[in-house]
Amino acid sequence: MSLPARSLALSSLQSRIGYQFEDEQLLRLALTHRSAGRSNNERLEFLGDSLVNHVVALRLYQQFPQASEGQLTRLRSKLVRGTFLASIARSLELSDCLILGAGERKSGGRQRDGILADAVEAVAGAVLLDAGAPRAQAVVTAWFGRGLEGCQLADEKDSKTLLQEWLQARNATLPSYQMMAVSGPDHQQEFEVACHADGLAVECVGRGASRRDAEQQAAALALAVLRDE
Repeated sequence: MSLPARSLALSSLQSRIGYQFEDEQLLRLALTHRSAGRSNNERLEFLGDSLVNHVVALRLYQQFPQASEGQLTRLRSKLVRGTFLASIARSLELSDCLILGAGERKSGGRQRDGILADAVEAVAGAVLLDAGAPRAQAVVTAWFGRGLEGCQLADEKDSKTLLQEWLQARNATLPSYQMMAVSGPDHQQEFEVACHADGLAVECVGRGASRRDAEQQAAALALAVLRDE
């Protein structure tokens, strides 16, 4: 990308981020993956990780005054995990502005969840350094807007937990999960996992972009089948 084109892309990105940098070099650094050289976004990612966790924890604490520590922790974990952060990166269209080494560019690094999630945290860290804590907290809170609004205490247990509790209440054996297949290129793999549990008359197979996601889907299918029987 030429320098004028990159400057234009960064200007557009700042509009989507909701913050105009005084020091644009901080933003460039936040978008630089370690594959591109020694000067990269890892330190900013470290800083942004703390900011993201603080922002989400504070909002959940305010939003759910009756929630227990465990409930708040589980809700926060859903919002700060890599897959959700990657979805924020995609909504902000960070991928086109990432600075990657040749190997990462060729292997599809711009769409890899881990790289996108790290970039979101690094940009958060860059905003913190450029603007200070109050402004950075407001910017990051806006990124999580829909995710925070959609949080419900009734939904804070994941499918694997719900299935386990359903079986335990009936003195049944705990479920097990078996990896069935992994397909696709490294940067876009699909995992296929089967859930086995007492009382299941059919095989419940989940699919997802990670083993965890596939297990959750398999557990949700198994629970639906058991409840119907």
